[in-house]
Amino acid sequence: MGSAETALVDLNCRKITIAVENAYPPFNYISVQTGEPGGWDYDVWREICTLLHCTPVFVEAAWDGLIQAVSLGQYDVAADGITITEERKQMVDFSDGYLQIQQRLLVRKGENRFDSLETFVANQSLILGTQIATTNYETATKYLPETRIKGFEQFPFAVQALLSGDVDAVIMDEVIGLGYVGENADQLELIGPPISSDELGFAFPKGSDLVGPVNQAIAALKANGTLEKYNLKYFGPDFKQP
Repeated sequence: MGSAETALVDLNCRKITIAVENAYPPFNYISVQTGEPGGWDYDVWREICTLLHCTPVFVEAAWDGLIQAVSLGQYDVAADGITITEERKQMVDFSDGYLQIQQRLLVRKGENRFDSLETFVANQSLILGTQIATTNYETATKYLPETRIKGFEQFPFAVQALLSGDVDAVIMDEVIGLGYVGENADQLELIGPPISSDELGFAFPKGSDLVGPVNQAIAALKANGTLEKYNLKYFGPDFKQP
């Protein structure tokens, strides 16, 4: 990728294995048009490796168990829009935060039975969908009993359940929800105030020598406007998965 002359830290063409789900748009996905992977993670990590003179090797990995897999050194780093939490810090090292996000409720267009998480909770007949082993699932359990939460292996399955009426709302990060709204503007919308605010970071095995260089690259991409360019491209309301 990048040349040694322009590298912040020269990693000497080192191959970096980057775990992604390929099912978490707009961070990562498989294009329905071309069958090729893409997304924010791909573009930003290519930029990081240009700055650090490394070679990104993207590896598809299931979300469930991903943090543990990173902690065991199965991957050099996990992207995938991971929320930085104290619990996860016990298992992995995180980069500096690259994005502040908020959790929201995704609902079917025209939903009138509730307009916030509080009114959702108050209606005992409603079921909330989300992805298992996520901070979104953890948030759901703070407000609802397990009997009112339906967990899915991936968010696309949760959204499909919402569209088909099997769940009444899906709790997810707003930046992800905006992508689904962009794809289904006539069927879906985000409602209510933000439920929580969290910071996202890249996850590394404990003691990884990549954390420092990647933090330098993140700072450089913030300073030169590159990170904001990709944030606008992928997290804006006009995003549509190719």
